[in-house]
Amino acid sequence: MRHCLALLALLLSLPLSAAQLHLELGANTRQWSSAELLGHPQARDISIEQDVSYKRPMHYRAVPLATLLKGVSASDHLQAVALDGFAAEMPAAPLLQQGPAQAWLAVEDPGQPWPALGQGKPSAGPFYLVWTAPQASGIRPEQWPFQISTIRQLAPVAQRFPALLPDPKLPTDSPVLQGFALFQQNCLACHRLNGAGDAQVGPDLNVPHNPTEYFRPEYLRKLIRDPQSLRQWPQAKMPGFDEHVLSEQELDALLAYLGHMAKRRP
Repeated sequence: MRHCLALLALLLSLPLSAAQLHLELGANTRQWSSAELLGHPQARDISIEQDVSYKRPMHYRAVPLATLLKGVSASDHLQAVALDGFAAEMPAAPLLQQGPAQAWLAVEDPGQPWPALGQGKPSAGPFYLVWTAPQASGIRPEQWPFQISTIRQLAPVAQRFPALLPDPKLPTDSPVLQGFALFQQNCLACHRLNGAGDAQVGPDLNVPHNPTEYFRPEYLRKLIRDPQSLRQWPQAKMPGFDEHVLSEQELDALLAYLGHMAKRRP
């Protein structure tokens, strides 16, 4: 027993093993170890005034993400896949820009791990997409994926998942279309709809039933704004979307899309 405890203490004292970041950018594929990225010639020490995941100022060793996206153009579409199945859809243009908001890949040093995201939870590592001056370009919280394992180039969402598309007969100024865009930005990272999507975190939002069908409107809005205020669940992963992230007009549009899709099941 004493030997087992000594072995356990030794294992806990060892630094975390180096992680691997997988880049799948069309014909360009590459793996970067955390050690390689920490030693990258463009790696910098950066400060984030209000970190989305840690809810406080944070400091990171990070590489400008654009540096790693060789061959990617502003019109391309990327996806960041996390260790837990979170799959963030990201147009490439904001990731490539040099400012005012700039995307960085923060790299966790195995010898100096980041703090846990909460009790019983891991850190945001090994790789975390963070932003300097995010307000300058309207960067949303869902554009801060953490625990990243893979970044890959894909066709746009509408092309990959036609089951997500609203009725093509809708007028171009329909709030449903704005809601579809907001769904891609804020919901598709965790949820599928009509079985379509890459995420594996949250439930499908249309099959077998749509939340607009089983929630009263005021309670569905409450769930989106502050999930824990509606039903408390310590293991819940869904974040709240306050008015700084999703305005009332945008929330109306998102709910219009969900209600519309309740009539468009496969």
